Amino acid sequence: MTADWKAELRPSRVHFGAGSLRMLGELLRELEARRVLVVTDRGIRAAGHVERALASVRASGIDCFVFDDVGENPEERHVAAGVTAAREHDIDFLVGLGGGSAMDCAKGVNFVFTNGGRMEDYWGRGKAKLPMLPSVGVPCTAGTGSEAQSFALISRERDHRKMACGDPKARFHAVILDPELLETAPPEVVAMTGIDALSHALESYVTTARNPFSQMFAREAWRRLDANFEAVLRGDAGVVEWGEMLLGAHLAGAAIEASMLGAAHATANPLSAGFELSHGEAMGIMLPATLRFNAPVAEPMYRDLAAAAVAGGAAEALATRIEELRDLAALRSSLRDCGIAETDLDRLAHQAAEQWTAGYNPRRLGAGEALELYRAAW
Repeated sequence: MTADWKAELRPSRVHFGAGSLRMLGELLRELEARRVLVVTDRGIRAAGHVERALASVRASGIDCFVFDDVGENPEERHVAAGVTAAREHDIDFLVGLGGGSAMDCAKGVNFVFTNGGRMEDYWGRGKAKLPMLPSVGVPCTAGTGSEAQSFALISRERDHRKMACGDPKARFHAVILDPELLETAPPEVVAMTGIDALSHALESYVTTARNPFSQMFAREAWRRLDANFEAVLRGDAGVVEWGEMLLGAHLAGAAIEASMLGAAHATANPLSAGFELSHGEAMGIMLPATLRFNAPVAEPMYRDLAAAAVAGGAAEALATRIEELRDLAALRSSLRDCGIAETDLDRLAHQAAEQWTAGYNPRRLGAGEALELYRAAW
């Protein structure tokens, strides 16, 4: 690249391997934890992963408590309830165990528990003035890559707008990547989180903040995710394929940390906030349109990722590939299918243009361009 660039990289300790959740207690002891709050959700608890984590932690002589009231797309109220639990148990360490929602909520609890106030006070970057608690992230889905990022996405109560709250101190001090944890995820969760991870790799690769580090992570993430997603969707994946998906999602999360996201996320977020579409399904609808929209400026970069050329070029090849995987995952393919009226598109377009990721898209994304994307996806 000829332009000047910079990247802020603060790598955590990453432990990868089947069954590696068993080392959680030992890891926490090394990090001098004494009273730990595990932030998770009830689905993860029902799958048995919380009890396995607790057994490891307690075997190391560490007091451990559980907050399992995290909801999908965590809101301020989930963070507030987690802070109450943290204060009740006088904790000195946090563990985020689950999907992106649980890990984001754990970061949110960390902000408010250590620095006071409310979640909206930390909307933006670097607004935590006091030290924050050490923490460990343990993903149970191959999706958000939240364990590799310093941001928490928390929905504001009054309008459901997603607030990106980031600080280097919020990053997990260590991460455990255990492929065995993914095998219990419901098929619909596997489908939606996988599409999300793919979108992270494709979007972060071409943002205006891209750099050699972010592109290295994104390129490797795309390679692993694209090669293994079909197997997990078909239900015939083994621990190797699950491991590749988990590592791919983690690397895509690292790419986001170094380069942000773009128009697909800017247009997907208002769909989740206003129409309660799951994030993964919204991404599956908006990503192909975004790839085609970005082609005039990003086609040379897309050629680095496209496995095979088609008549329409690399952007078209990637968009077609996402549509194939989306169809295999049995996700809806248009906004019309989701009950969104054409008359809703203009309002959505103005909301999309206000999203923080819109400014990082390689092609300008104002309200007019966002409307063009929504019409293409409708």
